[in-house]
Amino acid sequence: MIGIPVGILGTGKYVPERVLTNHDLEQMVDTNDEWIRTRTGMSERRIVSPEQASSDLAYEASKIALEKAGITADQLDLIVVATITPDMAFPSTSCILQEKLGARRAAAFDLSAACSGFIYGLANAANFIATGTYKYALVVGAECLSKITDYTDRNTCILFGDGAGAVVLGAVPEGRGFRSFELGADGSGGELLKIEGGGSRLPSSQQSLEEKRHYIQMAGSEVFKFAVRIMGSAAEEALRKAGIEKSEIDLLVPHQANIRIIQASLNRLELPEDKCMINLDKYGNVSAASIPIALAEADEQGRLQEGDCVVLVGFGGGLTWGASVLIW
Repeated sequence: MIGIPVGILGTGKYVPERVLTNHDLEQMVDTNDEWIRTRTGMSERRIVSPEQASSDLAYEASKIALEKAGITADQLDLIVVATITPDMAFPSTSCILQEKLGARRAAAFDLSAACSGFIYGLANAANFIATGTYKYALVVGAECLSKITDYTDRNTCILFGDGAGAVVLGAVPEGRGFRSFELGADGSGGELLKIEGGGSRLPSSQQSLEEKRHYIQMAGSEVFKFAVRIMGSAAEEALRKAGIEKSEIDLLVPHQANIRIIQASLNRLELPEDKCMINLDKYGNVSAASIPIALAEADEQGRLQEGDCVVLVGFGGGLTWGASVLIW
């Protein structure tokens, strides 16, 4: 990146207390633990309580990230929340989070790029800091996917969970921080992963509710083929932009959608599994929150050392994708 070097000053994550296991799902739909684990790698996922919303999860993760960064909320210049499950249509979840944190000085906006949203958010916020426009930014991925999941659809209900991850961005020493971003989209695949109801195309109605048009719809096999192709190629392009070889990667932090997609990415990047952060067995697919939760957990576990080359990569509805290379 050109300009002021920008990196991550602090990480944080929050997941709800309630655990939904594969065995629980066996009681709800025609599926079983072995089938879910062998095809997805997932064993359990976290589920919000009825009164919790995305801003509540974002708030908890953000408090931890701010504390680790050593800055207070009133020092923030910008808040970006990546989510497909906002508290409401408007005001934005970022504005609700700004109020909860007391970040009175911060500009705030939401970003919708599905599971790629966190990396899109990082790219936006990092460029604001790199150009000197802002000094500190908070980027959050927060989702309550259980609230848009049809628990009678065995193809989708096994996949998704709830949670939030947050990072604080700011200036870092020369040679550290983000080295590149690779963002992309292919709108021709928009029909493969979507929620139809609730927007201006199909406003909420009794009919849309009865037809379950407000739940996630996914063409699983087509999304899988897209993901296997794009995860590796996006990571390779981000590495090319950064001038870094695959062999120099210390940790890959991928979107936690499916263990077979992650393994395909590892094969393409010629990386052993011990150089990859994998936690989808505990949390499932948390959309925009999956990468920041995994990054925060890697930080907690001491898997991030100063000078490490870290690659973040994800894909999502849109269809969208994003990757980033940073030196920790």
